Amino acid sequence: MATEHIGFIGLGLMGHGMAKNIVDKGYPLTVYARSDSDAVADLLQRGATRADSPQALAAQATVVFLCVTGSKDVEALIRGPNGLASSLRPGSVLVDCSTADPTSTVALAAELAPLGITLVDAPLSRTPKEAWAGTLDTMVGADQASFDRIQPILATWAGKVVHIGGPGDGHRMKLVNNFVSLGYAALYAEAMAVAQAVGITPQRVDAVLRGGRMDCGFYQTFMGYTLDGNKEAHKFTLQNAFKDLRYLESMADAAGVANPLGNAVKNSFALAVGGGAGQSYVPMLPEIIGKLSGVDLAPKAAVPAADKP
Repeated sequence: MATEHIGFIGLGLMGHGMAKNIVDKGYPLTVYARSDSDAVADLLQRGATRADSPQALAAQATVVFLCVTGSKDVEALIRGPNGLASSLRPGSVLVDCSTADPTSTVALAAELAPLGITLVDAPLSRTPKEAWAGTLDTMVGADQASFDRIQPILATWAGKVVHIGGPGDGHRMKLVNNFVSLGYAALYAEAMAVAQAVGITPQRVDAVLRGGRMDCGFYQTFMGYTLDGNKEAHKFTLQNAFKDLRYLESMADAAGVANPLGNAVKNSFALAVGGGAGQSYVPMLPEIIGKLSGVDLAPKAAVPAADKP
C-alpha cells in the first residue's frame, strides 16, 4: 500500500503518538532515539525498526519527520558532515514539525534544495492526546507537489491539514497561532489573579465564562489544572511557550510590525520561566502569576492523571 519509507526523529510527547499512527496505518517506519524509552519499545512492538544514528535512518527513508523543540535542534540534525543532509538521497522530503524560527526554515530549505532534498514545515496544534488519537492540526509550508506527496502521510496523524503556502509559511502561521493561544493563557492567568484578589474564586469565574461567548476549547483545556488539579491538562511547557513568543517577536521585528501585545504576553511567560517554573506546563501559569501578586491560585484538589477521562 505505502510507497514511502518513513523516518521519524523526536519521540516525545507529540512525536510518539504521531509515529504510532504512521506505523499503525501501514507505512514502513524507522525511528531514531538517543536512548531507550517506553516510546521506542512501543513503536518497535508495533512493527517499526530502529536506526542507530540519524544518518542510518536517512539512508533508509524517503520522507523524514522531525518533531523536536525548535530551530537549534533542527539545524543540529541537518547541518554538518554527519547531519541528515549528508545522508538523505536526492528526491527525499524532510518534514519539520517543530515550532521553529521561519528565517531558519527558509535558509535550511535553500541549503537543501541543490542537494535534491525538499524541506517542508508542518508544525502542530493541539495536544499529545490528539497526537495519540491521530487528530492533530497541522499547517503546512510547501510547494504544491511536495504537499500532495506527503498529505496522505500527514493524514495518518492529523485530522486537519491546511496548506498555508510555501516554505516557511507553516512556521509563520504557527507563531501567529501560538500568539493567540498563549495570549489567551496570559489573559486568563491575570484575570483569575485579579478576580481572586477581590474575592471571586476561579470556580465562580468559570461559572460565568464556561458556555458563554468567552468560552472556547483552549479555555476548557487550560482551566483543567486550576479547577481540577489535572497536571496533564495540556502538556506544553512554559519554557517552550516562551521560546515560541521570542520567535514571534523576531518575526514581527523583521516585518517592521509593532507587536506590543505579543511582548506583553511574552513577558508573562518570562516572569514564570525566570522564576524557575520553565518545565511546568502552560495551564499552571495562573498559579505562578498569582503567587507573584500574593494571590493563591493553587488547585484545591489534585486529580491523578489516571482518574481523568
